Amino acid sequence: MQTMSANEAKTRFGELLDRAQREPVQVARHNRVVGVMVSAEDYAAMRAFYADRLRHTLERTAHAAAERGLTEGELARLLADES
Repeated sequence: MQTMSANEAKTRFGELLDRAQREPVQVARHNRVVGVMVSAEDYAAMRAFYADRLRHTLERTAHAAAERGLTEGELARLLADES
């Protein structure tokens, strides 16, 4: 992964955009990475991946809770508990 300083990224923004189409580019300020520029396609793929991962986690959790006898009524009661 390539790295550009924040100042370099600002002054050569077009080049940053071009590089990000090929691979992620780290942006560093004071020798510390503060961001990463990725292509729109890579960003969409990452969002889809994590959304799918979350959906599977929620399905597994719901299944495990149902196996242990958690009902929707009991869940509502637990979520409403303010203690």
